[in-house]
Order: sequence, then C-alpha cells, then structure tokens
Amino acid sequence: MSRVGLAGLVLAMLLWLQGCGSGFAPVTDQSLGARSGSSVTSLASPSATTNRPTPLPNPGTYRVVRGDTLYSISWRYGLDYRQVAIWNGIDQRYQILAGQTLRLTPPGTISTSSVAMTSQATQQSTSSGTSQPTSQSNSQTNTQTNTQARTTAPATAPQSVAQVGNLTWRWPAQGPIIGRFSAQAGGNKGIDIAGKEGDPIYAAAPGRVVYAGSGLLGYGNLVIINHNQQFLSAYAHNSRILVSENDMVKSGDKIAEMGQTGADRVQLHFEIRRDGKPVDPMLYLPKR
Repeated sequence: MSRVGLAGLVLAMLLWLQGCGSGFAPVTDQSLGARSGSSVTSLASPSATTNRPTPLPNPGTYRVVRGDTLYSISWRYGLDYRQVAIWNGIDQRYQILAGQTLRLTPPGTISTSSVAMTSQATQQSTSSGTSQPTSQSNSQTNTQTNTQARTTAPATAPQSVAQVGNLTWRWPAQGPIIGRFSAQAGGNKGIDIAGKEGDPIYAAAPGRVVYAGSGLLGYGNLVIINHNQQFLSAYAHNSRILVSENDMVKSGDKIAEMGQTGADRVQLHFEIRRDGKPVDPMLYLPKR
C-alpha cells in the first residue's frame, strides 16, 4: 500500500473514532426508518395517543354543516343532546338543518345577535325547501353500508352481560384493554381495546344509531348509539361502518369492523356517556 493510501486509511479511522466518542451514531437508512416509526415499537404507554378523543371547548354557538346530527354536535362539546334541544326549541325528533346556528349554552348566556342568527338561519332553511335534515348523514363512510353488511353477531361475540338499571351491557369487542378511563382534564374518556384490523365490533346494548360517520376529530370512523334517554355509547377508529343512522340494533349486533382511522394503532375506542357526560365503561361492562 502506498504512503498516501496508508495516510488516508489512518485519517478515516481517526475521524470514525472521534464520531463514536461524541455520542452520535452515523445516520443510516435504518435509523431514518426508526425515526418514522416504521420498524420500532414505541416505548410509550400503550394507552398513549397523540389524537386522543376529548370534548372540545364550548364555543357558545355552532353553525350546522351537512353530515352533523344533534347527537354528534353535543358529543363533540361534551353536552347533553336533550339540553341542547331545549335551548334551541328543537322537538323530540331532534332534526337540525344545514346552515342553522345552534346555541350551546343556556339562554341568557350569549349575545342576542346569536339568537337572531339562529332564528334567521332556521327560517331560511325551512322556507327554501332545499336543505335536508342532517340527521340523515350522507357521510362517505355510509356508502359502505348495505343490508348484507349489517349482520347479527356471530357465535364468537362476547356472551357475558351486566344489568344496569333497565339496560344490559356487554363487551363491544374482544381483546386486551390498552387504555383505561381517566376523569382528569385531557384524559381518556373511555377505554381502548386492542385487536386486529377487521375484528368485529358489537353493539354493547340495544338502541338506535344516531351517528355513523367520520366528522368528529380524533374519532375516525365513528358510530354513536342512543340507548335510552340517559345513556349513549360510541365506537371509534373503525375500518368499516356496517350500520346507518336511525338503524335499530340489538345487543351483540355487529355494527363495525376494527381499524385505526384517527388513531396510531388498530384499536376500538369505546365510550359511554350518561346525561352527556363521560363515565367509566368498566362500571357498566361485565367482569371478564
């Protein structure tokens, strides 16, 4: 080997040793892949998520867009849909119109101009005859719904049940719990159940589907079921929704398939709301 070649080899070795001693590893394709999360398992708590669903701050008023329902709007802001209906003079059909401005606080707590806008938007929507009640959402997710897809839960559905009041609750999915309820601000307002893409999601109790779509930030493809005048339940991050709004479902009916829409891993995020407020589902579900 020539002197020039030997000198170059020595210099390269010295530079390499200096780099190792500085605490920084050489950048490689593998390290870039690890940074993107493609090949490394996160060391964070399995319940941690950057897009955890949580009620948004109440803006006082809300302008209805196509695809909204009174239930989804109330859910978004952590409100009781019955109170929102009363504040806005909405009857028990709970129908709202695109373009309508809803009051999200009791009367007297917002400006009279907002009330006037609500009345005007409602009159215009009614007189034009062109707006359709948004309780019949035309979300893109609902295009996947068909009669054959709405199947009754197979024999592998969770069978244990728990009676709470006049409702019988059952588990909405099989799989380990990877996230538990937290009453703290910004905490998990339900439980998270792990599984595989396409695993069946079941109605946890009988009721009527009041929302089926993907319009709520952080929930992905979401189904909300109204069980009675007190309880609602939600099933988030589905890969497919198999029901439509206003469908009546029985406990154990298959309503969706597990996925990771709006989440960083495949899971079911399951919530129960009592009088509009999040409650710990573990207080209602049967012991496994």
